[in-house]
Amino acid sequence: MATLKDVAKETGLTVSTVSRVLNNRGYISAQTRERVYEAMKKLNYQPNELARSLSKQTTNTVGVIVPHIDHPYFARLLSSLETAAYRNGYKLLLFNSKDRDEKEDEYLEMCKGSRVAGIILCSGSVDTQRFRDLNVPLVTIERFLEQGTAAVECDNRQGGRLAARHLLECGCGNVIYLSGENDVSMPADDRALGFTEICRQEGIHCLDPGKEIDARLYASLDYHTYIEKILTEYPEIDGIFASSDVIAAQVIQICSKKGIRIPEKMKLIGFDDSSIASLTTPGITTIRQPVREMAELAVQMIARAERKEIVPNRTTLPVTLIRRGTT
Repeated sequence: MATLKDVAKETGLTVSTVSRVLNNRGYISAQTRERVYEAMKKLNYQPNELARSLSKQTTNTVGVIVPHIDHPYFARLLSSLETAAYRNGYKLLLFNSKDRDEKEDEYLEMCKGSRVAGIILCSGSVDTQRFRDLNVPLVTIERFLEQGTAAVECDNRQGGRLAARHLLECGCGNVIYLSGENDVSMPADDRALGFTEICRQEGIHCLDPGKEIDARLYASLDYHTYIEKILTEYPEIDGIFASSDVIAAQVIQICSKKGIRIPEKMKLIGFDDSSIASLTTPGITTIRQPVREMAELAVQMIARAERKEIVPNRTTLPVTLIRRGTT
């Protein structure tokens, strides 16, 4: 059975350097880390995770809690987090909460029991009181917690502004914002604020759906009935800003059903720039979140916090408008 010394000999590195790679301590270049991993694979070296966790009090595992795994945005985010974790010497422990409080309680306890190095929280419904005694770094993505170590967000308000200005440039006069969920306060709510702000400034008539969205719609990701009701009640709408590409794709389906031509009679903008945005006909004009950069930053903050370095409490990254066929 291969040992740590064998890995060091294979790479030409010292045992202490190999140990630093395995325990994610100090700065290690990507090239050095890759050399160590290749040698481990070649020699079939399996580090003793139990012994390492006992000596470090944590493992090289990061717990990730998401509300969906089938949503295109979270699928892309998880892929980016896995890549970023690998680069930084971590493995992911994934939990799909489906926004159920009892599952999130259980998952937090599992994270503690697994001695994770940190937690990345992407769910919006977790009670903040549960994080008071975690004693590990907690980084949130698209949510801000006072008890958290750091928060990574995109500029949602600017995204709303970009959408409103673009619909104005396209000649829209009666627009509406379709949200995905209203039950929980989230940074994504700023999309509506930025959108309505520009609408007021530029004199665009911004319609108010006047209805709370049932949380079950977000859980099922099926907005068809809701969208059809809105378009029936407000036939004057000529521009829609949807809070996600999933909603925007369903707008395309309902418009096709009702004989509303896009972009001739209806302009449409989504949010996220998930894979679905380029797969519909027409392709969805959308606000792109820098998901890869957000994921990389979140993992780096776990690593920095684990090394007792100071990390910024809140970081906001810019968004961009990606124009496709719906406008």
